[in-house]
Amino acid sequence: MFGWKSKSEEMARQVLSGGDARLSVPEKQDGERTRYRTIWISDVHLGTRGCNADFLIDFLDSVDSDRMYLVGDIIDGWRLRKNWYWPDKHNDIIWRLLKRARRGTEVVYIPGNHDEAFRQFVGLNFGGVEIKRTAIHETADGRRLLVCHGDEFDAVVLYARWLAVLGDMAYVTMMEINRVLNLVRQKLGMPYWSLSKHAKHKVKNAVEFIGRFEEAVAKAARSRGLDGVVCGHIHTAETRVIDGVEYYNDGDWVEGCNALVEHQDGRMEILDWTQIMRERDKPILLPSAKAA
Repeated sequence: MFGWKSKSEEMARQVLSGGDARLSVPEKQDGERTRYRTIWISDVHLGTRGCNADFLIDFLDSVDSDRMYLVGDIIDGWRLRKNWYWPDKHNDIIWRLLKRARRGTEVVYIPGNHDEAFRQFVGLNFGGVEIKRTAIHETADGRRLLVCHGDEFDAVVLYARWLAVLGDMAYVTMMEINRVLNLVRQKLGMPYWSLSKHAKHKVKNAVEFIGRFEEAVAKAARSRGLDGVVCGHIHTAETRVIDGVEYYNDGDWVEGCNALVEHQDGRMEILDWTQIMRERDKPILLPSAKAA
């Protein structure tokens, strides 16, 4: 029986040694990619059934950028330690990220709480991916943004680890319900819908927690004399101004399937990839023929 360390080493060898032929989902070669100055993604949670790998693969095959920030919880070490789950599509995602670094994209990886094991490698560079604890990003129009995962501002994670683990178990259960629900919706021809995302917006305590979290992160950026902050962690994509500080959350690829992008002129935008796919892939309705 492989342990977590030997399994992860085996997985790394497979990803790093393989070319396109090893991909379960070949990289799309047709069509132009939309190019951005910068892309931020986080909370992918590779190693869990909740990861929407198909959406993320489509996103990575459709966009490109000069630099890319992986803002934590890319791999879910918490779940992998308990139950090994790593389908081929998760290898496909790692391969695509490493390929970006090899072809010249500046890739910065900022580990989160679920992939905190990688924090011991801060300052090192693996396959062109630079690992940092935090970063300062300067936009095209001169704004300076703090980039961090955000768990350092979550009191539950910092001071009540057992409560965080208990909450993670409840979250995993909800995501399994969400997965089954969307399988049914898919068979009925209905679009993807997130049960947990819906619950967050409906439960008062969750809404209050998100608000406090956003204010704490913005305060940290302001105390450093920065113009704004980009983070993840709470799986809630958002852009707003808090006491003069620009707050951006790049969302996740478990519930919302979001990314934050910077256009070439410095303009920031949150992408909802499920919505983009629906608009892009919807059938073209031809005008009905006129009656003779």
